[in-house]
Amino acid sequence: MIKLNTDDKPDSEFYVAAIQMLSGPSVAVNLREAGRLVEIAASQGAQLVVLPEYFCIMGMKDTDKVAVCEQDGSGPIQEFLKETAKHFGIWLVGGSVPLASSKSNKVRNSCLVYDNKGQQVARYDKMHLFNLDLGDELYTEEETIEAGDEVVVIESPFGRIGLSICYDLRFPELYRSMGKVDIILAPAAFTKTTGKAHWEILIRARAIENLAYVIAPAQNGFHINGRETYGDSMIVDPWGVVINRLLSGPGAVIANIKPRHQLNLRNSLPALNHRILYRR
Repeated sequence: MIKLNTDDKPDSEFYVAAIQMLSGPSVAVNLREAGRLVEIAASQGAQLVVLPEYFCIMGMKDTDKVAVCEQDGSGPIQEFLKETAKHFGIWLVGGSVPLASSKSNKVRNSCLVYDNKGQQVARYDKMHLFNLDLGDELYTEEETIEAGDEVVVIESPFGRIGLSICYDLRFPELYRSMGKVDIILAPAAFTKTTGKAHWEILIRARAIENLAYVIAPAQNGFHINGRETYGDSMIVDPWGVVINRLLSGPGAVIANIKPRHQLNLRNSLPALNHRILYRR
């Protein structure tokens, strides 16, 4: 778990954004589109902007992300995140970036956080790897991704933020292990099939049980590689209320985060203080 020494949790309200994209196989094209959407979010006052999983590449085949993977701290994708955060003076989250792993045929699917000065302040490597076999729909992330093994929580000007990626949403114990977090980030690329069935339910459940805001940017649409992603990027409050969402198409979902509202809810329903760790 990573902790950064920054200011105390803010009392004042602030704006955040979840970016929805339809990424393709060209990193350069994807970065230009991401930059365009981040600019829209920043122009609307968002101070914390979160890009979706695979924002920088959705290759024609799974191994394409291995071919463009970067060493931690260098490369065009990370340079884009650094410079964009600094240019707009925002905290910017790269939903997932392919970083080099201990195996040459695999990557770490890493969520990277940059502060408003363009400094990388956190990295989370996706722990739960997605596998789905519905006959005509098959995904095996373990073939090209090396799983992470560290829970990451950061102290930020926006409060305590817990990092996760996509499939992690199905594992509530991950979020419980974070302790009290004010904001959960869940950048994703849910399939159309699983998204239609479970996406909103999972996001709202994680918000309710942790009394936390959840920022969930997503991929959406028919990708050039034949994959279809669900979209419906949303921001949910600690009571499980969807504050804002974008069902389809590229764009920026903007929402006002209210720390006092969260504190009032936690005081009214102190469920986090009532948690019991059971033993068999």
